[in-house]
Amino acid sequence: MSFKDHFSGQAQRYAASRPHYSAQIFAFVASLPARRGLAWDSATGNGQAALGLVEHFDRVIATDASWQQLTHAPAHPRIEYRQALAERSGLADGSVDLAAAAAAVHWFDFERYYAEVERVLAPGGAVAVWTYDLMQVAPDLDPLVRRLAREIVASYWPPERRWVDEEYRTIPFPFAEVAVPPLWIEEEWDFGRFLGYLGTWSATVRYFQANGHDAADLIRPELEEVWGDPQATRTIRWPIVMRAGYPRAG
Repeated sequence: MSFKDHFSGQAQRYAASRPHYSAQIFAFVASLPARRGLAWDSATGNGQAALGLVEHFDRVIATDASWQQLTHAPAHPRIEYRQALAERSGLADGSVDLAAAAAAVHWFDFERYYAEVERVLAPGGAVAVWTYDLMQVAPDLDPLVRRLAREIVASYWPPERRWVDEEYRTIPFPFAEVAVPPLWIEEEWDFGRFLGYLGTWSATVRYFQANGHDAADLIRPELEEVWGDPQATRTIRWPIVMRAGYPRAG
């Protein structure tokens, strides 16, 4: 079984430029399972979610289909990185207390992944999948980000992007669902970090491959004017959308 690989070719840039998930996300998902023995982080990428999960669980097994992504994941004595598909993890039956997928489930084969989750979850185990959409910065900058995403690179998004645009409301989720509190990511970035992040979108990567230049260059003068001093930082915020729950009885 193959996987949709939109990020291996830019693994280093992805590791350097993506935002870090907030502590409140991991505190919430860790509150779901009956035990905190083993968490499985599928499609871990550079290990961001694994590092957050290991603060709450005895062990984390973090899998990713891309070996290039895994080479940028930081070592940790209680995290084991494995190259494996989310739909075929290689984990033992009933061994996992939390199955997590951060900014990833929309790339999966839903039916096969959820069957794998059901197989590996221990009694009392839980599943949580989450993502984030466009950043929120300021009223003068947000329209430019939307223009880049919704107009300039609109035709370059993979079809699976629709699940993110629809805030995961429409993804299949065959579990007994629980209410999720408001969650978000918030970071302070300078202009260089901001531009670097725009370049990690799957659509901007595909735009570059097709056109040979960064899509953000088309609006860079406007971005620079609005941002001001490139060394100055701005607060960047991403609301989190999450689906979480438990296997249904029977």
